[in-house]
Amino acid sequence: MDATQTHRDLIERCREGNREAQFELYRLYSRAMYNTALRMVGHPHDAEDVLQSIFIEVFTKLESFRYESSIGAWIKRITVNKCINFLKSRRLIFTELTAGVDREEVNDGETEPAYNVESINRAIGELPDGYRVVFSLYALEGYDHEEIGQILGVTEATSKSQYSRAKSKLRESLKG
Repeated sequence: MDATQTHRDLIERCREGNREAQFELYRLYSRAMYNTALRMVGHPHDAEDVLQSIFIEVFTKLESFRYESSIGAWIKRITVNKCINFLKSRRLIFTELTAGVDREEVNDGETEPAYNVESINRAIGELPDGYRVVFSLYALEGYDHEEIGQILGVTEATSKSQYSRAKSKLRESLKG
């Protein structure tokens, strides 16, 4: 039996209300969705709250899943939307930045220092919400700027500018 059929069977058992199957689905995807939520919302307690609402929605809307994508992609989409809604509820404001959107800083020949994961995660967590969300979606989740614009309801240029500013702030933070 292949993985696709195994997941299909698991989903069908979840739809029937089988608690063991629901726990298995949660076990398979909760860590990855928590990590995505944490990168987007920035605080562990908020990420835990969002994670709970993600899986409540997953199990209440599982009937609408049509196997047009993988279950993981479907849950990831719910995760991203829940995180965005959470941040919007905190009055997340995306600023339109027009100057210097596509300019990359020129490396002056110096070698980049090695950073550890903790310092990078800390620096990402210190970014303003708008910067952190766009940076996470683009650099960590693999969305392109057009997709990010559609997800967040902003222009592609805004997504690019937020990403550019996030990178600049990260560089500043990591140098200091």
